[in-house]
Amino acid sequence: MPDGAALFARLRREPDVEAPDLVAVDATDRLLLDEAAPLLAAAGPGEVVVVDDAHGAITLGAVALHGARDVRVHQDLLVGELALAANAGRTGLTGHHRSLPLDGDLVAGARVVLAKAPKALDALRELTELVAVHAADDVTLLVGGRVKHMSHAMNDVLRAGFADVSATLARQKSRLLVARGPRRDVRPSSPRCRRDDATGLTVCASGAAFAGPRVDDGTRALLRALPDMAPDAGTALDLGCGTGVLAAALASARPQLSVLATDQSAAAVVSARATAAANGLAGRIEVTRDDAAARVPAGSVDLVVCNPPFHLGTAVVTAAADRLFAAAARVLRPGGQLWTVYNNRLPHRAALRRLVGPTRVADAGRQFTVTVSTRR
Repeated sequence: MPDGAALFARLRREPDVEAPDLVAVDATDRLLLDEAAPLLAAAGPGEVVVVDDAHGAITLGAVALHGARDVRVHQDLLVGELALAANAGRTGLTGHHRSLPLDGDLVAGARVVLAKAPKALDALRELTELVAVHAADDVTLLVGGRVKHMSHAMNDVLRAGFADVSATLARQKSRLLVARGPRRDVRPSSPRCRRDDATGLTVCASGAAFAGPRVDDGTRALLRALPDMAPDAGTALDLGCGTGVLAAALASARPQLSVLATDQSAAAVVSARATAAANGLAGRIEVTRDDAAARVPAGSVDLVVCNPPFHLGTAVVTAAADRLFAAAARVLRPGGQLWTVYNNRLPHRAALRRLVGPTRVADAGRQFTVTVSTRR
């Protein structure tokens, strides 16, 4: 059997953000593979599914260390898919996995499902429902995460879809929840939609979408500035669109505006499309899954709105936001505007001046700052 240490040493995060405390393989990846070893060895081709494998360690470990074949994979983040593909090529394992959407086809007939614990309970609920309904009768779902980020509520979510739920002992501050005995009568609860009275918009969200079917405070701060945003703009981009609230607000307020919404999260794209449809704007907003607007032509946009992330997993870093600011600078026409919002404690203003152009504060509250940057 191949040496796991040698395999893992070849894995990289790229094209994902690099930072000193961010790794390509973590203790939870290793624990999932070790605990699932006998299940993986007994599984046939196409019977193993991996969900939210950050950079490919679980998928490639299952293949190289335990003989899994034709592994079906879903990763919410596009950079995860790209990292897995690159690491498969780097280790000579290209062709042993398939990337699929998060739906019934992903888990149909699966006997082993390995998943990294999501941050949102709704995301775990969505996965639980899919596996319970579509996987094999003898399926085992293993959900792994850092002990400090796991809760008893996760057990409750799993018990709604499985008769038998247990926890492993902790190892290197990681633990697994193990679910067996799928309940076939569970009903899907995603996407969820809710009307926001302040905006008049109906917001829809699939399980892993940030903020769920509500408007987060940062987005509300940007929405207050909407009337001042590049009034003569003909094209607008909601960069890192999440559930598509900003795109929907722009399209609703400005019928003449051509609106594009992009996000690297598959859940965000599903959610933004549902939000557009729920507000009668499906024909007005183009929603695409894209990493930092890589497929948007340079110099093609008059207005960019962005509520950037400030967490990568559990780490607070600025690199993710900086990538989006650089992307905005690339796609904006000279004189175009980037409107963004961020937590007051983050040092984004200097990066905006450096990456985009002259930047001024448009609004500042107790928690959030809204800025407008003009493309040089």
